[in-house]
Amino acid sequence: MSTPKIKTTVEQMIEPYLAEHGFELVDVEYVKEGGSYFLRIYVDKEGGIDIDDCGQISEYMSQKLDENDPIDEAYFLEVSSPGAERPLKKADDVRKAVGKDVFVTTYEPVGGSKEFEGKLLSFEGDELVIAVGKKQKQATVPYDKVASARLAIIF
Repeated sequence: MSTPKIKTTVEQMIEPYLAEHGFELVDVEYVKEGGSYFLRIYVDKEGGIDIDDCGQISEYMSQKLDENDPIDEAYFLEVSSPGAERPLKKADDVRKAVGKDVFVTTYEPVGGSKEFEGKLLSFEGDELVIAVGKKQKQATVPYDKVASARLAIIF
């Protein structure tokens, strides 16, 4: 099974369980590192997740993966928090990040830059408005030009 198909299959298997228990699926990765494969499931919830939450989700997914067996090769299952600099994968993630510090990269330069770090002021009409730098200069970034976005810890 291809990596995108594995990701989609795992998402479909886990999303009902997560929704029922108040968790949010942030991302699923299936990667080969060194000689080993890893299936990584990143979850979050209001107030953050803890080791017990990860263990509970891991046990559920181990059982579901054993029942459905969507992955041919041996792999390691990891369930964790996306961390303090969590990726903003979906438009809804970006909306929830308004008022927070973000780091955004674009596919092509926007206003002469491909990187924007600062406070996300708004996300309306398919545009992000970010207060960038010490002078808080506002940058408007079209959402369709965003290559990646994540929360940022800015000092």
